[in-house]
Amino acid sequence: MKKITIIGIALLSLGIISCKENATSKVKSSNLENAKERDEKINLGSAVIEFDKTEFNFGTINEGEIIDGIFKITNAGKVDLIITNAKASCGCTVPSWPKNPIKPGESAELKFSFNSRGKPGKNNKSITLQTNTENVVETLRIKGTVIPKDKSKNQI
Repeated sequence: MKKITIIGIALLSLGIISCKENATSKVKSSNLENAKERDEKINLGSAVIEFDKTEFNFGTINEGEIIDGIFKITNAGKVDLIITNAKASCGCTVPSWPKNPIKPGESAELKFSFNSRGKPGKNNKSITLQTNTENVVETLRIKGTVIPKDKSKNQI
């Protein structure tokens, strides 16, 4: 029993002696500065995206027409707005989005092209944006009616 007590006291003493250094002396000042900058950015919140419209109605067009449109995007937040991806619900719609960050208070354009070939009838397409906003995902709509081609004219 004496051996166990002596070994325990020796280990405890070794543990106390080895902790002479103050923990704060091990912290790098550059890490503290980076953490402070990060915390300041976090306190600003996420980017806030605003659109001039969330739905583009192209009305009634003839099959085969191509419609080009624009959604105006404004960053109403306090940090840069970043759009990492824009994906259309169909291959008939091709979006082109700003690849650079949109600064607070600034605006940019998301352009798209809708090809109505093979899309007769009512159309309701969407463009889904991946962003650094609180919602992360934002959705825009493209609507309209496509009048089908007269098939009898093509049969000769």
